[in-house]
Amino acid sequence: MLSKNEIKDIQSLRHKKFREDTKLFVAEGPKIIGELLTLFPQQFKKVYGLKEWVEENNRLTSKVEYEIISETELERLSQLQTPNEVIAVLHHFESNEPALQKELVLYLDAIQDPGNFGSIIRIADWFGIKHLICSEGCADLYNIKVVQASMASIAKVNVFYDVGLQWLKKQNLPKYAATLDGESVYSTSRKDQGVLIIGNESKGVQRSIMEMIDQQITIPRFGEAESLNAAVATGIILSHLLKK
Repeated sequence: MLSKNEIKDIQSLRHKKFREDTKLFVAEGPKIIGELLTLFPQQFKKVYGLKEWVEENNRLTSKVEYEIISETELERLSQLQTPNEVIAVLHHFESNEPALQKELVLYLDAIQDPGNFGSIIRIADWFGIKHLICSEGCADLYNIKVVQASMASIAKVNVFYDVGLQWLKKQNLPKYAATLDGESVYSTSRKDQGVLIIGNESKGVQRSIMEMIDQQITIPRFGEAESLNAAVATGIILSHLLKK
């Protein structure tokens, strides 16, 4: 049975300050935890699962410390509206300042919606993007909604926060911005290297970044929607920039 202190410690990870202080975060659900246990068991501090889940996944749980909990305890620990069998506390992943080679990377300018942010991490992983850089104002990487949307990709894409745009200002590679006014992505040539910048969901790319841009790229609109979801736009643009 879980102690009150252990429950309190896990519940405190709902808050960014405690995640930063402890360098820990929470992930939930069989799919994401199963994949992370398979690939990165060393990142786990402890797993808390219902008896049925633990018994079905004894091959995975043998690698880490775990505890069988009741459904009531799972509900107390969970940050999700519908708790799902298992929850885990993990150590933060290493974050390194990217020293770019001949590659394309993503730069997110104040992407504030955690679901968008997490989905973009997963999209980056799908397209083989190794580095994702965030300006100030982006959602916290270890927000539970980011973690759940990114799935195991949170461990496979290096996410680096750029304070004061200092990293971006140092880059000599071409910089491309997704905007409403630019060259159609359908006619844009393949981009093997550079920085693709995705702007804030409502404000777009900030002016100080636009002053560094070499090329603007647009997804042509054929209907009447005002804008595209940031994650959807990222996927469409990457699929064309990385075309063979």
